[in-house]
Amino acid sequence: MSPAHSGGSSRHAASALAASAKETRSTEGDTRRHIMLLMLKDGPVTASYLGKKLGLSAAGVRRHLDILLEEGLSEVVTRRPAAAAGTGRGRPAKHFRLTDSGRAHFGHSYDALAADALQALRAVGGPQAVKAFAKARFEKMIADVTPLVENPDNPEEIAATARQLAAVLDGHGYAATVTTAGNGVQICQHHCPIAHVAAQHPELCEAEAEVFSALLGTHVQPLASIADGHGICTTNIPLTPVTHTNERSAS
Repeated sequence: MSPAHSGGSSRHAASALAASAKETRSTEGDTRRHIMLLMLKDGPVTASYLGKKLGLSAAGVRRHLDILLEEGLSEVVTRRPAAAAGTGRGRPAKHFRLTDSGRAHFGHSYDALAADALQALRAVGGPQAVKAFAKARFEKMIADVTPLVENPDNPEEIAATARQLAAVLDGHGYAATVTTAGNGVQICQHHCPIAHVAAQHPELCEAEAEVFSALLGTHVQPLASIADGHGICTTNIPLTPVTHTNERSAS
C-alpha cells in the first residue's frame, strides 16, 4: 500500500470514528431527553418503568439516571411498594423525578407572564406605576447592602459599596463584576435575567439606575444595556465630582 493511500485510509477512519462518536452523543442526548420527558409527565418513576417504556436495559437506564443525578437535573424519591404500604414491609423502591433545573429544560412562560402583568399595570397606573414597582423590586433585592450615607464623597467607600452591590447582583443571576475605568468604577452585568421584559418596559432599567444612585449616594451613568441589544449592561460610577468651569467668570 502506498503512503498516500495509507494516509487517506487513516483520515477516512478518523472521520468515520468522529462521525460515529457524534452520532452516539446525539442518540444518547435524545434518549436522555425522552427519560426526562417521562419523568416530567409520569414522575416520580422507577428505573424499571423507564426501561420498559423505552426498551432499554437496566444498565442503560442507570447510566442515564446517574448522569441526570450528577448534573442536578433529577432527584431520588424513596417510596415503599404499594402492596406493602399497609404492612410497612418491603424494600423501598427508588423513584426518580425532575428537579426545578430539570424542568427548566422544557421551557417556561415567565417572561410572557411578567410582560403581560407590567402591561396591565401600565394601563392602570401609567409608566410611573411600572417604575415604582421596579424600584420596589430592586430595593428589596439589595436590602442587605448598606446605603452609603456617612462618606458619600469618599472614593474608597463608593468603590467598596459598588463591590457589595455587584456581589448581591451576582447572587441573583446577573453575573456582575466591578472594574476600574478612568476616574470611576463600572458595574458590569454580563447577564440579565429580565432582559426580554426590560426591552418592552424601559422603566425597569431606569428604576435600576435610580436605586443604584440612591444606594451609592452619587450620580451613576448607565452606558449600555442588554435590553437595548448590547452584550453587557454597564453602569459607570464616577469617583471624583465633575466640575464645570464658569467661562464668564474666567474671562
